[in-house]
Amino acid sequence: MKRKYFFFPLFIFFVINLSSQMTFAQGDLMILPKRLVFDGSQRSQEINLANTGKDTAVYAISFINYKMTESGSFEQIETPDEGQRFATDFLRYFPRRVTLAPNEAQTIRVQLTRTGNLEEGEYRSHMYFRAVEDQVALGEDDNKSSEGIAIQIKTVFGISIPVIIRHGEASNEIYLSDVNLDLEGENPKLSIVINRSGNMSVYGNIKVEHISETGKTIQVGLVKGISVYTPNRKRQFNMDLNKSEEVDLSTGKLRITYTTDNDVELAVYE
Repeated sequence: MKRKYFFFPLFIFFVINLSSQMTFAQGDLMILPKRLVFDGSQRSQEINLANTGKDTAVYAISFINYKMTESGSFEQIETPDEGQRFATDFLRYFPRRVTLAPNEAQTIRVQLTRTGNLEEGEYRSHMYFRAVEDQVALGEDDNKSSEGIAIQIKTVFGISIPVIIRHGEASNEIYLSDVNLDLEGENPKLSIVINRSGNMSVYGNIKVEHISETGKTIQVGLVKGISVYTPNRKRQFNMDLNKSEEVDLSTGKLRITYTTDNDVELAVYE
């Protein structure tokens, strides 16, 4: 009896929500930018892919839809939640599959289409880049044993980035609440709720400063690329704070600021 081979691909994908001016590499794929936002001023945009590895790689490109949970994680969905709109019907892109030699780059063009059907508000889908593995013929390695079953597991990596269409005027209100500071353990931890209302998602950076009883201000934490997507009304966010001999977090107070990448203040808690 010949050995039987069963192939089980293990899919691992990453939802990226970093600054749009940053590059990100997962495996050997580098992507810039990390998110696309169509806000009425552009009809098309480009995504740049680069293979930083030593082998030729093939990537299939498609759209995938997610909902964000209150903890900030993502769950794939087929039907939008109440108040959520998918962007897939209003976007086209090319190419849909790329082959990149080592150190080779490729541009993906994303265009708006059928915008006459847009209602006011925000539409979001995620562009998904999935590595395509070479197929190995069954039994190719079957040269040592004529019996038994062999199982081979292959890991297939993927990255997705949000593509957002905004139509009409934004009407957002953001505030921070439910702040809790935990000084137990090796590093101090801060938990906070970002509250959002209105017709658009929010995206920004959280900066934490400690203000001593004498008025001295020292930054003790910074996390970039924190979003609350529609239709969510709030997001629970946790972060570690810097531990320093200069700062006594048990005294004084904290100022927490949520800002855009351009340092426009969205919300403050102190």
